[in-house]
Amino acid sequence: MELLDILKWFASISGIIAAFMVALDHGRKTTGWGFALFVASSIAWITGALLDDETALLSQNLVLFGINIFGVYRYLIRKKVDA
Repeated sequence: MELLDILKWFASISGIIAAFMVALDHGRKTTGWGFALFVASSIAWITGALLDDETALLSQNLVLFGINIFGVYRYLIRKKVDA
């Protein structure tokens, strides 16, 4: 298995686990770490897309990276605001 294949498998599996963590709705900390794992997945997809010259995949994951960074900020960094 080549390095690119390993990178893509990591991106895929970590994205699945992250989606499960966020979908669990098991509290702010679990959701935040799910977004952190999504960030790692996005970085792996971005790297794989750059190495494989896949512009659509690159564009998608650049946007998802930004959304996931916001999720990390919202759930792990920012203090919860009481309504």
